[in-house]
Amino acid sequence: MAHWDGTTRPDSLKDEYAARRHRLADAARDADWATVFGVLDEVRAKVNAHWVNSARLGGPSGYTPLHQAAWHGAPADVVQRLLALGAWRTLRTGDGSRAVDIAGQRGHHHLAALLRPEIRHHLPYDEIGPLRHHLHRLIRHRAPRKDGTDLATGQGLRLPEVEVLTELRHPACWFPVPGMYGGFAIELTGRELKVDSWIRIVDGSERTDRVTADGVHLQEGGLL
Repeated sequence: MAHWDGTTRPDSLKDEYAARRHRLADAARDADWATVFGVLDEVRAKVNAHWVNSARLGGPSGYTPLHQAAWHGAPADVVQRLLALGAWRTLRTGDGSRAVDIAGQRGHHHLAALLRPEIRHHLPYDEIGPLRHHLHRLIRHRAPRKDGTDLATGQGLRLPEVEVLTELRHPACWFPVPGMYGGFAIELTGRELKVDSWIRIVDGSERTDRVTADGVHLQEGGLL
């Protein structure tokens, strides 16, 4: 299952891993592809972390290595290697751009075919936004804090994007939430989402809810 890395703050990681994330972002910004692949291989081997779709900690742009490759007009073999590592073509930056959009704007037309998203699970375009909205509502509802806020907002997590699921062979992802001691398994089934969530703390629970363009259909019945 794909892994959605929602971490955006340096203090959410141990110092050594925050430093590696900064090193990855710096290398991608500078088109230092040897270092990019070195860091990706290192963290995958050491802690089974998959950072190919991770953006700079604390940065607003949301640029992943694939977005940077598109911006620089990297050689096709660099893009192919990022895709082989699981880079998502449908993932958008902070301003809503996909890698293919960035390459086109920069005139790097040799990357157009490689970066064009291959949609395996079609959703009506006008349903993606409502599904995203209701999924995010459910996540916040299931991860509350005692002060009335929620863990995702409190930690500045970037919440999963439904559009990414449409390109995955198995349209599902795992979204861990620090402090929840669990997280969310999100699967696209037809035109709705099946969301399994686990909270492994005192009074914790496991449940399955459904998300449609109309709202969140709670396990116990009713709409959220």
